[in-house]
Amino acid sequence: MSQSRMPHAQPTVGPGDAADSIWETTMSEAVTAGPIATGVLAEKTPEKLVLAVLGTDYRLQLIPIGQIQVALNERVHGTIRANARRVDVISAGGRFIEPIFGRPRRIQGRIIAGDPKANTLTVLACVPVTVKLMDHQQAGKFAVGQMVSFDVEPGATFKENR
Repeated sequence: MSQSRMPHAQPTVGPGDAADSIWETTMSEAVTAGPIATGVLAEKTPEKLVLAVLGTDYRLQLIPIGQIQVALNERVHGTIRANARRVDVISAGGRFIEPIFGRPRRIQGRIIAGDPKANTLTVLACVPVTVKLMDHQQAGKFAVGQMVSFDVEPGATFKENR
């Protein structure tokens, strides 16, 4: 889909909610600041951490960027980044990360932001994830509100926001 305004999509929030305004936003108008993922720090080593996503059974194994200051079993806020393989626009399905336990291998969700210059999309699955696209795909050709699905290369990271 081009940079023109999208037709009104079926939101997961009710009409008139503040979040409803994202459904008629073009990629160039989208907020590009990295959305924050929140969870509980279930495990931590210098090489990996496990983020227990609040309200779910998800235990995402991620590579920490920088020092993680939060103690084990405490709430942590940060940005998840990953490299996507080919991103496909889909017409049906829910939001998820596979597998529930371990490193992210497949993500499906709704685009909530993008940065054409950095060639990244931010996708809301069970948590927001900012993904770098492969060189043959351009973030500017996707639109906020589209549902997408893609495989994830090994090495997804988590950077704590302090």
